Amino acid sequence: MALEYKRLSDRILFAFELAVDQGDLTIADHLMQAMETAMTRSAGGKDFTERRELAPEYQAAISQYEDLKASAKN
Repeated sequence: MALEYKRLSDRILFAFELAVDQGDLTIADHLMQAMETAMTRSAGGKDFTERRELAPEYQAAISQYEDLKASAKN
């Protein structure tokens, strides 16, 4: 959580991390969708291919989210 809040997706990431840490999968699902939307809303149209890599903070949060989803299925 060492990011500065420069973008909307950074602020959503903070809430997303909190929801995952608290094990709130419902809220985490909504925030994941919001974060994806915020990160891709300026993308270049139908044939756009993302070339940037996610910051490590995003990768770690998404990995924890995927672990939470997997454990909820068991």
